[in-house]
Amino acid sequence: MKRLFPLVSMTFMITALTSCGDAPKGAAPWIVDRFDDIKVIRYEVPGFEALPLEQKELIYYLAQAAKCGRDILYDQNCVVNLPVRRTLEVVYENYAGDRTTAEWQALEKYLKKVWFANGIHHHYSNDKFTPEFTESYFLELCESIPVERFGDLQPMIATVSRAIFDPAAYPTRLNQRAGDDLLLTSSGNYYRGVSQTEAESFYAGMAAADARDPEPVSYGLNSQLVKDDAGKLVERTWKVGGMYSAAIERIVYWLEKAESVAQEPQKSNLAALIAYYRSGDLKEFDRYNIGWVRDTVSNVDFVNGFIETYGDPLGFKASWESIVNFVDSAACHRTEAISSNAQWFEDHSPVDPQYRKKEVKGVSAKVITVAMLGGDCYPATPIGINLPNADWIRKEYGSKSVTIDNITYAYDQAAHGNGFNEEFVLRAEDRERMDKYGKLADDLHTDLHECLGHGSGQLAPGVTGSELRSYGSTLEEARADLFGLYYLGDEKLVELGLVPSFDVAKAGYANYVMNGLMTQLARIEPGKNIEESHMRNRKLISEWCYERGKADKVIELVQENGKTYVVVNDFEKLRGLFGELLREVQRIKSEGDYEAGKELVERYGVQVEPTLHNEVLERYAALHIEPYGGFVNPEYELVEQDGKVVDVKISYPANYVEQMLDYSKNYSYLPNVN
Repeated sequence: MKRLFPLVSMTFMITALTSCGDAPKGAAPWIVDRFDDIKVIRYEVPGFEALPLEQKELIYYLAQAAKCGRDILYDQNCVVNLPVRRTLEVVYENYAGDRTTAEWQALEKYLKKVWFANGIHHHYSNDKFTPEFTESYFLELCESIPVERFGDLQPMIATVSRAIFDPAAYPTRLNQRAGDDLLLTSSGNYYRGVSQTEAESFYAGMAAADARDPEPVSYGLNSQLVKDDAGKLVERTWKVGGMYSAAIERIVYWLEKAESVAQEPQKSNLAALIAYYRSGDLKEFDRYNIGWVRDTVSNVDFVNGFIETYGDPLGFKASWESIVNFVDSAACHRTEAISSNAQWFEDHSPVDPQYRKKEVKGVSAKVITVAMLGGDCYPATPIGINLPNADWIRKEYGSKSVTIDNITYAYDQAAHGNGFNEEFVLRAEDRERMDKYGKLADDLHTDLHECLGHGSGQLAPGVTGSELRSYGSTLEEARADLFGLYYLGDEKLVELGLVPSFDVAKAGYANYVMNGLMTQLARIEPGKNIEESHMRNRKLISEWCYERGKADKVIELVQENGKTYVVVNDFEKLRGLFGELLREVQRIKSEGDYEAGKELVERYGVQVEPTLHNEVLERYAALHIEPYGGFVNPEYELVEQDGKVVDVKISYPANYVEQMLDYSKNYSYLPNVN
């Protein structure tokens, strides 16, 4: 999945992640929990009640399917995640002692973090959580609970304890450090006992065998790579009858329910997805994707499957995720204007003409209302999505993009002034533009990033798209971001009536480079470098433009009253730099230039300057800003009369803990070890 996550510094987004402690006046109905560096928000689903019954029922079944794959993601993220979560839940639900002590509260916070990250590693930094309670306290709690409450978890308590407390056990979910064996040093569960060299050779052999296939499958997308008893590399496919079968069977059950009420072409698309889940055949997955991208008429839509490859350091394996949504027709003007002019944007792109698409096909874009989040989209979720991933499908059939309006609205409603702009934005004119145009700039950048950026450009003959390996995700996000940034300042947007002036771009540019150079560092622990692909991308772009424009002081780091500020002095030249870098990143992707891509990412996107980092952390700490946000889902209930569904009711729970425990009780199908 090509995704866009909220920037930590965009004005309307950062204020959504406001101060720790008690919720500010007016925000409390939206904020349901806050702990550590996280705020949990509820989102509403406006327009659901007005949908036809058939569509509401369809959403209900798709929402059920979205909840059934939760355990899959836990296990994919780390082999010990399910027993850790379940053991902690047994303790949480059965401990009869004092729940007011500091250690109990620390354990409760740890469990909340495990729920939020779908495992024991931070959802963004990938580092393992450090418990603030002792191992002896944890074991005492376990011993105080009747053995039968643990069931088959009882023999695993020692393993769980080691996973939580031993710093050397599963230290990072995803290691992307150059020079390391990225598989043997990562704790993700996509490979077992397999080295990076072995895995790369295995999939290179597959690609070579099918080198003449104009429609190559996404090798390794839906499987775990292991060694059999003879030491031979084999894939454990995620399908009915294969790995994760128990959960996938439940997903299929609800998808079949959805198929029974769906209309064409969605009915056929659901059938194709079900066939893929049953067979595990990636050709079936491509068939589903082609049908899905061609469907531009269904009001209700969804993503369900093994889509996202960011969690695999080699970019082969996909995490399980789901989003259920319907069209926000009133908000689609922006995306319709942009997608209907896709060929114009492609033709006027600053990239080498040989790497532009001669004919842009099938670009569709909508603003959507999310009705359910699942798997790798829950609790933390993207604000924009572009699919499918396969380059040949995108070239021949196009892509579908969405901007998620009710999620950004929920962020916005939870947001109240927290002093961020006053603390980090030096010039009054920048603050005024951000206040006036910040949300519009962010929405348009998301639209351009998703609608056109990911779908732009083409590969050179003979290039498959996998050559950039561990740097592919960062460079792809940089390419889409640069496309959006470049066109955010184009007169075409004024002509289309989407912006009043270049001031919108100024607001977006000032936010973006401030985030890339400075404020996103609030998400990094002291002494750490940047590992997450979206953060690397933003730093890469901002650092490259800062360095390239240094002579003309296009971007300047200004010191005032002992504080550092990022100031853009020449917005037009900055736009030109975005165009130059877009040209180079597109060339790298089109030619599969691994060495140039590696140099770009490692030089500009990874290293953190410790003095500036410490300053950002101190200034954030003074504001009590939480840099991460996620959501609780709404609940749906079928209303039946005489055995027939007559309505679907929606409600909005406001208890994060209750929702997580409910999901663990009612949507948990996998064994502790898979």
